Amino acid sequence: MGRIIQLSKNVINQIAAGEVIERPYSVVKELVENSVDAGAKRISIEISNECRNIRVADNGSGIHPDDILLAFSKHATSKIQTGEDLYNVKTMGFRGEALASIISISKLTCITRTKDFETGVKVECENSEVKQSKTGCAIGTIMEIRDLFYNLPARLKFLKSPKTEFAYISELIHSLALVHPDVAFELKNNGKATIKTTGQGNLAIALKEVFSEDVSKNFREVLKTDKLSGLKISGYVSTPNYTRASKKDYYTYVNSRVVKCPVFQKSIDTVYKNLTGNSRYPFIVLNLEVPPEDVDVNVHPTKKEVRYKNTNQIFNFIYSAIDGALSSRIEREQESKKEEFVPKETSVRAEIQKDEIEVDISSDISSIFAPKSFETENNEKIVSFPKRVVNTEPTYFTPKQSKLIEEKVPVAEDVIIGQYKKTYILIEREEGLEIVDQHIAEERFIYEQLKKSKNIDCQLLFISDVLEISPSDKELLETNKDKLEKFGYQLDFISDHEVIFRKVPQILSRVAPKDILADILEHISGDIDNIEEQILITTSCKAAVKANTYLNQFQMQEIIRNWRTCEKPFTCPHGRPISHIIEHKDLAKFFQRNK
Repeated sequence: MGRIIQLSKNVINQIAAGEVIERPYSVVKELVENSVDAGAKRISIEISNECRNIRVADNGSGIHPDDILLAFSKHATSKIQTGEDLYNVKTMGFRGEALASIISISKLTCITRTKDFETGVKVECENSEVKQSKTGCAIGTIMEIRDLFYNLPARLKFLKSPKTEFAYISELIHSLALVHPDVAFELKNNGKATIKTTGQGNLAIALKEVFSEDVSKNFREVLKTDKLSGLKISGYVSTPNYTRASKKDYYTYVNSRVVKCPVFQKSIDTVYKNLTGNSRYPFIVLNLEVPPEDVDVNVHPTKKEVRYKNTNQIFNFIYSAIDGALSSRIEREQESKKEEFVPKETSVRAEIQKDEIEVDISSDISSIFAPKSFETENNEKIVSFPKRVVNTEPTYFTPKQSKLIEEKVPVAEDVIIGQYKKTYILIEREEGLEIVDQHIAEERFIYEQLKKSKNIDCQLLFISDVLEISPSDKELLETNKDKLEKFGYQLDFISDHEVIFRKVPQILSRVAPKDILADILEHISGDIDNIEEQILITTSCKAAVKANTYLNQFQMQEIIRNWRTCEKPFTCPHGRPISHIIEHKDLAKFFQRNK
């Protein structure tokens, strides 16, 4: 082993760059976040030379001439001063490592000017050596990076193709444009603009500019504030019938910082668990605002990981905010209907803002929908669900004084055209033709009613078929006997291979016991940790009207009327979409009526 020596400044910075600057994406991230911290409202990013040349220009506050040399030295920053400031970080950057790392692995030119000076400053850096001179320029900062990793050929070999590296950069600008809708971003690749936003300060507009208008149509707004804890979450989530094949479109932020947060992801996945199909994920754009002292952003050099002071509180806050947004479709749709049908104060979000009350929308409200209800001697509510439930006056709910208040609202009846293939109900809507799967729509309604019920009315079976089961099936049924009884099923085991039903939920009184048992075993055998949910799903599926069943006009109207009252009317409990709208403009375009 050789003698110990003191490493040179340049080598030290190159070692540090290994953590801070992994690829061209890292350079863009550090420079653009510096521009945001400087208060810039216009940021232009130009990429060339296979992503090794990077130019970031902004109209921010600029760098003071007396600070410019210090800015490129190690651990120099204007964003914190003491160790205590690490617990109150409000900017994107704060470590003071990025610029020192960048100039050790590239050739950098910086031109900057503040509003207090007539001329600007030009700084040229190479191999961590810095030269300064005066120059004329506009207020703001221009950072030009050339020949990134020119002195680290090993690092160049590990970079992916220029197309892939630019894709990383593009995804970064997408993320930043969504969380900073008041900033106008422009991204160019070899002179060609690929992203351009106007910075109007409206997230809905930014979504359309970054993605498309069709994408934005499938979003529901999320807005929730808890003044007591200082928490706020805002943004948009997609409806459960608009999903992706991966979690790539989870745009999650904490205090406007792009993060990959397991708590955030878990809360999202929990909400959508029974709303989307297998291996399907929503589109999420959410910014969580947390008091800086309650979150630690100084976990990893990339600053993508965070830790919370109260993890459970954060999880529940995010979960309830998303769940509430997906449950408020009825209230929001009423706002856009004709004036005579608009109820007063039916917007859940508006009421939360007005009264600063957090309301549990999942409270037990089944008695409002159920056609029959009564109380036992033990004051337990018994709710009975017949095969068809007719609600002549749908009820809407407004959070008021910490509880749900019933408010009857006149609603325009759906114009039902008819039934297609004895499976789909066709509805005339103002925006187009809506196609509803009759089985899935009723399944969602029954599922929500069962889930809200404290007790489910049962049907005693005087005659029941003897059903054969395997020893493993018997063990599974015996283990979950109490859970089955909770949802209206009572089983008697005649032998190790035979079982009969003594009771079933009343809504399944006409379904063959053999079919009921087969579905129960099929759905609960593979999901031991979620058996109660699977029993509910199985019951609602078996009770709902089947496909290829003729329905008259009154039956169709009843199914649609009930479905409209669902809190989450987008998908069935299995995650299948319930309805699809073919817009009138698309029909008109096909028939060439849009000229």
